[in-house]
Amino acid sequence: MKEWNNILKKIIKTASGRLRLLLAIIGLSAALLLILSAVQLQANYNDLLHNKSNQDSVANFLVVNKQLNNANYGNTTLSAAAIEDLKKQPFVDAVGILTPSRFKASIQSYSSQFPFYTDISFESVPAAFIDVDSSQWHWASGEEIVPMIAPNLFLDFYNFQFSLSQNLPQLTQEIVKMIVFKVNIQTPNGMVSLKGKVVGFSDRITSLLVPESFMHRANTQYATDNALQPSRVVIRTKDPGNPALVQYLKAHQLTTDADKTRFSKYRQIVNMVVRISWITGIILLLFALLIFSLFIQLTIASCKEEIQLLITLGAAPKQLRQFLMWRFFPPNIFIMMGAVLIIGLLQYWVASWLQQQYMFISHILSAYTFATALVFLVVLWIVNFVTIQHYIQKENN
Repeated sequence: MKEWNNILKKIIKTASGRLRLLLAIIGLSAALLLILSAVQLQANYNDLLHNKSNQDSVANFLVVNKQLNNANYGNTTLSAAAIEDLKKQPFVDAVGILTPSRFKASIQSYSSQFPFYTDISFESVPAAFIDVDSSQWHWASGEEIVPMIAPNLFLDFYNFQFSLSQNLPQLTQEIVKMIVFKVNIQTPNGMVSLKGKVVGFSDRITSLLVPESFMHRANTQYATDNALQPSRVVIRTKDPGNPALVQYLKAHQLTTDADKTRFSKYRQIVNMVVRISWITGIILLLFALLIFSLFIQLTIASCKEEIQLLITLGAAPKQLRQFLMWRFFPPNIFIMMGAVLIIGLLQYWVASWLQQQYMFISHILSAYTFATALVFLVVLWIVNFVTIQHYIQKENN
């Protein structure tokens, strides 16, 4: 067998086709780099969206309400049918109704050193939708203090605008949690005063929240208006940048915080880049396979008489096929390994850079990228084998 291989090496020369071989290698390398990059890019994007380290407990919750315009002025409530339709959407995991207070209220401080007073309205939401972990977030009939969750926006407004203009002290979250406020509720029978205490601060919902149990009781006892439909809901979604979510809100004239859905445009760009990479990579791969096939065909055709002589002398077509496979397929393995290595180095660099931006992806290549490389390696082996088998049989006839 070794002697036959030595003879074949001397007879089958490829020097005349080195340029074609070089073109095939370049084309195949570019094609594999584009295809593997597209797969890894999609894997990285999914990692950014769904990795627990990247999930944003604020961005994944969206407060949704109707767009206010001249057509719906004075009628921005959400119907039960609209809320049920929202719950059925595949990009929505859960919907919580923001129940508004139906009574006038104000809060003020008891201390003369901190003469704070403001009119206020309350909202309540199911406990599963709050981002404050507090054992104090509950209320039952007869309890003296009403727990409240305030938005950080309120505290920022007070510290950096209101307190400066009113010559009042600035307050930290810890100080505010220590203060007991007087909660005044206007009822049909006069003013009712309760005590309230801020137990946490939230960036998720920009309103003053109270427990649902208190809101139900207060609306029942103190309401000055008839029962109203909710005008806002909060939804939990795995992907606030999902284009389908953005399109649904736009089609139903609903709106939410634009900052939380801005990634929808980025995602569309990423998807377009991935598609272009796939299409370009496949086209380059087809051209590379064609060039490789032509190169193998020309190599075998240039040695037609020698191959026929070797077969006459006793060389089996199987030996020729094995020799040619060992001669033409190994470069494909090295090209694939080189492409995987380049993508791997780029992945490590990108992951390290994103980590500095507090975004986290894996430093190693995705299993899908390795699987894609293996699949295309098998495809290359099949193309080489079929081409060699076909032309050896053709020259043997």
